[in-house]
Amino acid sequence: MNEDSAHFPPVDPLKTGLRGCCPRCGNGKLFNGLLGLKPRCAACGLDYAFADAGDGPAVFVILIVGFIVIGSVLWLEVNYSPPIWLHILLFAPLTIILSLLALRWMKGILIAMQYRHNAREGRLSRD
Repeated sequence: MNEDSAHFPPVDPLKTGLRGCCPRCGNGKLFNGLLGLKPRCAACGLDYAFADAGDGPAVFVILIVGFIVIGSVLWLEVNYSPPIWLHILLFAPLTIILSLLALRWMKGILIAMQYRHNAREGRLSRD
Protein backbone atom coordinates (compact mmCIF):
# COMPACT_ATOMS: atom_id res chain seq x y z
CA MET A 1 0.00 0.00 0.00
CA ASN A 2 1.37 3.40 -0.91
CA GLU A 3 1.73 6.01 1.76
CA ASP A 4 -1.26 8.33 1.83
CA SER A 5 -0.01 11.90 1.49
CA ALA A 6 -3.42 13.56 1.17
CA HIS A 7 -4.57 15.66 4.12
CA PHE A 8 -8.06 14.81 5.27
CA PRO A 9 -9.45 15.10 8.79
CA PRO A 10 -9.77 11.68 10.45
CA VAL A 11 -13.19 10.09 10.17
CA ASP A 12 -14.80 7.64 12.57
CA PRO A 13 -14.34 4.11 11.15
CA LEU A 14 -17.54 2.87 12.77
CA LYS A 15 -19.73 5.58 11.24
CA THR A 16 -18.15 5.43 7.80
CA GLY A 17 -18.23 1.63 7.80
CA LEU A 18 -21.91 1.50 8.71
CA ARG A 19 -22.74 4.09 6.05
CA GLY A 20 -20.53 2.38 3.45
CA CYS A 21 -18.47 5.49 2.77
CA CYS A 22 -14.84 6.12 1.88
CA PRO A 23 -12.52 5.53 4.86
CA ARG A 24 -10.38 8.56 3.99
CA CYS A 25 -12.84 11.37 3.23
CA GLY A 26 -16.12 9.93 4.50
CA ASN A 27 -18.02 11.19 1.43
CA GLY A 28 -17.55 8.81 -1.50
CA LYS A 29 -19.22 5.43 -1.65
CA LEU A 30 -17.26 2.30 -0.78
CA PHE A 31 -19.53 -0.35 -2.28
CA ASN A 32 -20.54 -1.09 -5.84
CA GLY A 33 -23.78 -3.02 -5.37
CA LEU A 34 -24.44 -5.01 -2.23
CA LEU A 35 -20.96 -6.26 -1.28
CA GLY A 36 -18.62 -5.46 -4.18
CA LEU A 37 -16.06 -2.70 -3.73
CA LYS A 38 -15.68 0.19 -6.11
CA PRO A 39 -12.21 0.58 -7.63
CA ARG A 40 -11.70 4.04 -6.09
CA CYS A 41 -13.48 6.83 -4.24
CA ALA A 42 -15.32 9.26 -6.51
CA ALA A 43 -14.85 12.13 -4.04
CA CYS A 44 -11.16 11.94 -3.05
CA GLY A 45 -9.71 9.38 -5.48
CA LEU A 46 -8.51 6.88 -2.85
CA ASP A 47 -7.64 3.57 -4.51
CA TYR A 48 -9.43 0.73 -2.73
CA ALA A 49 -6.85 -1.85 -3.82
CA PHE A 50 -5.56 -2.03 -0.22
CA ALA A 51 -8.94 -3.23 1.05
CA ASP A 52 -9.04 -6.94 1.82
CA ALA A 53 -11.55 -7.81 4.51
CA GLY A 54 -11.14 -11.56 3.90
CA ASP A 55 -13.34 -13.84 5.99
CA GLY A 56 -13.41 -11.58 9.03
CA PRO A 57 -16.83 -10.02 8.39
CA ALA A 58 -18.42 -13.43 7.76
CA VAL A 59 -17.16 -14.77 11.09
CA PHE A 60 -18.59 -11.80 13.01
CA VAL A 61 -21.90 -12.06 11.15
CA ILE A 62 -22.23 -15.79 11.82
CA LEU A 63 -21.63 -15.27 15.53
CA ILE A 64 -23.85 -12.20 15.97
CA VAL A 65 -26.77 -13.17 13.72
CA GLY A 66 -26.63 -16.77 14.93
CA PHE A 67 -26.90 -15.61 18.54
CA ILE A 68 -29.89 -13.37 17.75
CA VAL A 69 -31.79 -15.87 15.60
CA ILE A 70 -31.17 -19.00 17.70
CA GLY A 71 -32.02 -17.08 20.86
CA SER A 72 -35.27 -15.91 19.27
CA VAL A 73 -36.13 -19.41 18.04
CA LEU A 74 -35.55 -20.92 21.48
CA TRP A 75 -37.55 -18.18 23.21
CA LEU A 76 -40.47 -18.62 20.82
CA GLU A 77 -40.40 -22.41 21.14
CA VAL A 78 -40.26 -22.40 24.94
CA ASN A 79 -42.98 -19.80 25.40
CA TYR A 80 -45.46 -20.57 22.59
CA SER A 81 -44.51 -23.94 20.97
CA PRO A 82 -45.59 -22.96 17.44
CA PRO A 83 -45.51 -25.46 14.55
CA ILE A 84 -42.25 -25.85 12.63
CA TRP A 85 -43.63 -24.14 9.51
CA LEU A 86 -44.11 -20.95 11.52
CA HIS A 87 -40.48 -21.06 12.65
CA ILE A 88 -39.39 -21.39 9.03
CA LEU A 89 -41.75 -18.66 7.88
CA LEU A 90 -40.49 -16.23 10.53
CA PHE A 91 -36.82 -16.99 10.89
CA ALA A 92 -35.65 -17.88 7.38
CA PRO A 93 -36.28 -14.35 6.00
CA LEU A 94 -35.03 -12.78 9.23
CA THR A 95 -31.77 -14.73 9.00
CA ILE A 96 -31.21 -13.79 5.35
CA ILE A 97 -31.98 -10.09 5.84
CA LEU A 98 -29.92 -9.75 9.01
CA SER A 99 -26.99 -11.62 7.45
CA LEU A 100 -26.86 -9.46 4.32
CA LEU A 101 -27.18 -6.19 6.23
CA ALA A 102 -24.68 -7.19 8.88
CA LEU A 103 -22.20 -8.49 6.29
CA ARG A 104 -22.20 -5.14 4.48
CA TRP A 105 -21.80 -3.24 7.74
CA MET A 106 -19.00 -5.47 9.04
CA LYS A 107 -17.14 -5.38 5.75
CA GLY A 108 -17.34 -1.57 5.71
CA ILE A 109 -16.15 -1.31 9.31
CA LEU A 110 -13.23 -3.70 8.81
CA ILE A 111 -12.08 -1.89 5.66
CA ALA A 112 -12.31 1.46 7.45
CA MET A 113 -10.28 0.03 10.33
CA GLN A 114 -7.69 -1.33 7.88
CA TYR A 115 -7.28 2.13 6.39
CA ARG A 116 -7.21 3.89 9.75
CA HIS A 117 -4.51 1.63 11.19
CA ASN A 118 -2.57 1.26 7.92
CA ALA A 119 -2.94 -2.54 8.03
CA ARG A 120 -0.95 -4.52 5.49
CA GLU A 121 -0.46 -8.11 4.49
CA GLY A 122 1.70 -9.97 7.00
CA ARG A 123 5.31 -10.46 5.91
CA LEU A 124 8.37 -12.04 7.42
CA SER A 125 11.31 -9.68 7.44
CA ARG A 126 14.36 -10.97 5.60
CA ASP A 127 17.18 -8.67 6.68
